[in-house]
Amino acid sequence: MENTFPYSFNEKRYHTYNYHLKTTYNCKVAKVIIDAGFTCPNRDGRKGYGGCIYCSSKGAGDSNLASEESILKQYEENKKVMDSKWPNSLYIPYFQSFTNTYGPLSKIKGMIEPFIHKDEVCEISLATRCDCLEDDVIEYLDSVCEYKQIWLELGLQTSNDESGAFINRGHTFEEFKDALKRISKTKIKVCVHIMNGLPYEDEETMLQTVKDIAHLNFHAIKIHMLHILKGTTLAKIYEEKPFEIISREKYIETVVKQLELLRPEIIVERLTGDPMKSDLIAPTWTLNKTTILNDIDKLMRKLDTYQGAKYND
Repeated sequence: MENTFPYSFNEKRYHTYNYHLKTTYNCKVAKVIIDAGFTCPNRDGRKGYGGCIYCSSKGAGDSNLASEESILKQYEENKKVMDSKWPNSLYIPYFQSFTNTYGPLSKIKGMIEPFIHKDEVCEISLATRCDCLEDDVIEYLDSVCEYKQIWLELGLQTSNDESGAFINRGHTFEEFKDALKRISKTKIKVCVHIMNGLPYEDEETMLQTVKDIAHLNFHAIKIHMLHILKGTTLAKIYEEKPFEIISREKYIETVVKQLELLRPEIIVERLTGDPMKSDLIAPTWTLNKTTILNDIDKLMRKLDTYQGAKYND
C-alpha cells in the first residue's frame, strides 16, 4: 500500500500540522501558551449557563486582562525553554485560556500588539467563541493579518444543538456558521474544535458533525476526546448517573472515519487530547496519547484510506 497522500511526512495519511508549519516556514515553529486573563461569557454570568459542563476552572487567571508586561513576561519565559531545545525557531503566541475576544477591543489590542513587530513571531493564535466575535473585533484582527497571520480557534464540539444544549455550550450551530461566514470575508484563518464522546452521542452523530462542517470555510481542525475532569459539572453528572464512554478502539475507528470526510487540505492540528492524570476521572485510556496516534496510523494503513477519501465536493 503506497501512500500518495500529498500533505504529510513520515507516511501519515492525513494533513499533519507539522507538515503545514515546515512547508510554510521551512524551520521549526513552536506554540508559546499565554494566559491573558480573559474569562468566558458562559462562565461569568452574562449568559447564565455556568460554563460548559466539561470545562474545569484551571488555565486562566482572574477576569481582568493581564497587563502587557505580564503577557510579555509569560512569552519570554516560555520561549526561553523552547529556545534551549530548538534554537532559531519561529513562534506562535497562543492565547489558550477561555475566550480571548471577550472584552472591549482596547483589551484585545493590548494583548495582540506586543507581538505584531516581533521578527520571530510568525502567527498569533486566539482561542475564542463564535458568539464573541463582534464586527469591530473581526475587522481589527483582519488588519493585523497584514503583519502576522491571525488564527482563531473556535470550539464547536458538535453540530447537534441538543447535545450543545446538554453541555451548556451557550450558542447554536447556526450562530457558529454565521461567525464563519463573516470571518470568511477576511484573511483570518480558523481552526475548528470538535469533541468525540459527548454524553449520549453515537458514532453517527459524531460523523454528522464532520459532514455538517465539511463544506464550510475553515482551515484546520482539532479533534478531542471528552475528558471527565475532577471538579466539573460533568463529573457530578457522571457520578450521579454514569453514561457510556466510548472505548479506545471505537474512538480510533471514529476518528479515521471523520478524517475520510474532511477535505484533504484541512490541517489536522490534533487527534486526541492531553489530560492531566491528577485531574482525569475517565476515560483513562486517553493518557496514552502516542499509542492512540500510532493506532490511528495503523488502521488507516490497514484500510488503505486517507484524509478526504470519502469527501464529496
